[in-house]
Amino acid sequence: MPFQRIQSEKLSTAVVRQIEQLILRGILRPGERLPAEREMADRMGVSRPSLREAIATLHDKGLLESRAGAGVFVAGVLGSAFSSALVTLFAGHDEAVIDYVAFRRDLEGLAAYRAAEKGTDTDLAVVDAVFKKMEAAHSKRNPADEARLDAEFHLAIIEASHNVIMLHMMRSMFDLLRNGVFYNRSVMFKQRTTRVTLLDQHRAINDALQARNPDAAKAAIEAHMDYVADGLVEWRQFEHNDAVAKQRFEHEQSRT
Repeated sequence: MPFQRIQSEKLSTAVVRQIEQLILRGILRPGERLPAEREMADRMGVSRPSLREAIATLHDKGLLESRAGAGVFVAGVLGSAFSSALVTLFAGHDEAVIDYVAFRRDLEGLAAYRAAEKGTDTDLAVVDAVFKKMEAAHSKRNPADEARLDAEFHLAIIEASHNVIMLHMMRSMFDLLRNGVFYNRSVMFKQRTTRVTLLDQHRAINDALQARNPDAAKAAIEAHMDYVADGLVEWRQFEHNDAVAKQRFEHEQSRT
């Protein structure tokens, strides 16, 4: 018969399993510091030796890392799919930037659909709270806070989709997302009207999610990313035309 004797699980194994789940679900994030040993053992109701054994196991698995004098942290390697050099390379070439926006359009459209369909009320409350912070930041002259919240808004939607593979894929690409958002906005803010348009598009996404309308949420994300892609293409064409115009102007000046 295929039955085996039931064995009780070691406390340290249960601790490992719980921390692994927190990392898998994106609750514990790359670079986040764990509580002090005494506090953590008390919270989990285990002895400090059992906790130390679990931490050592997770350290060996590459999920946690210790920093001298600072504590234990979720391993930062979980959050970096690309080297900083490759991120910079992507940002400097039009083909990669446009492909990145297209990738986000497809992935985030699916995430928005799933978030509207499967997200909990708490998930959608988080998305709504981030959007309200975006609205508040919109009135500021410096767009940096609004751009940062833009990235957080999109990640909150990914989190609300409750697909851990999608979540970690986007978390691992966070540098691209963050740099992409700042890059897109730095280009598009050169046209004064677009900052209001971008906020309106995020409002449409949030409204569709709060109404739990999957098709509308997906369509709103896709429309937003199409607008961003079109804006980038138009700005690149403007830059090209302006460079040619400056050459003509300099040549004309040299003839006088």
